[in-house]
Amino acid sequence: MPGTLYLIPNTLGETVSLDHVIPTHVQATTAQLTHFVAENAKTARAFLKLVNAAHPLVVPLQQIAIAELNVNTKADALAGLLAPLRAGHDVGLLSEAGVPAVADPGADLVRLAHKEGIPVRPLVGPSSLLLAVMASGLNGQSFAFNGYLPTDAAARTKRLRELETRSRQEKQTQLFIETPYRNGQMLEALVSSCQPGTLICVATDISLATETIRTRTAAQWQAELGAGRAPDFHKKPTVFLLLGQ
Repeated sequence: MPGTLYLIPNTLGETVSLDHVIPTHVQATTAQLTHFVAENAKTARAFLKLVNAAHPLVVPLQQIAIAELNVNTKADALAGLLAPLRAGHDVGLLSEAGVPAVADPGADLVRLAHKEGIPVRPLVGPSSLLLAVMASGLNGQSFAFNGYLPTDAAARTKRLRELETRSRQEKQTQLFIETPYRNGQMLEALVSSCQPGTLICVATDISLATETIRTRTAAQWQAELGAGRAPDFHKKPTVFLLLGQ
């Protein structure tokens, strides 16, 4: 019998308490695993060290096997990552931040696990995208995540206007993210590209002590930026949402 692939959520950043964002049963399940797949072995071990403080790991941390899966992983290497599962070991797929396989390279591994008949179990934890939708006040019945938008200014403006049009026509909330040091440019592009009444939410450091989530119209954001009241989100993970009116 193959093992089970557990999809293990991580924190969204440095948190005061692991219990604040990771349920106790998820920590307990994690502590029983001896094999993991993660984007970065070093940060995975740091997370497991936090888990160990409340739920002692079943073996010493140094004995836990951690294979890496990230943007540099070749497609033909995925099958090898499932070897422990084929041998009957349970494996944890650990995200770098938030939930695995959503805006995360783990999706390909999960698909391959299904193809091979390996059980997959998602565990409860923080998703910045869903938390942002919840707190935005925008349409939570229909929404779409668009990943990163183009970095070229003209291409980005074109894409933003396409998303705004789609949002207005379909009444669908559009989500996207940006490299944190370009958050300021993204908000400026949003307010200059969108219609004045379009709703824009900026959700920063979700679930952390420095969390800020604000929804304003494009016109209101424009006024705040003009008055020098830009959000404090430079180099901080941020989710942007818009809903055309």
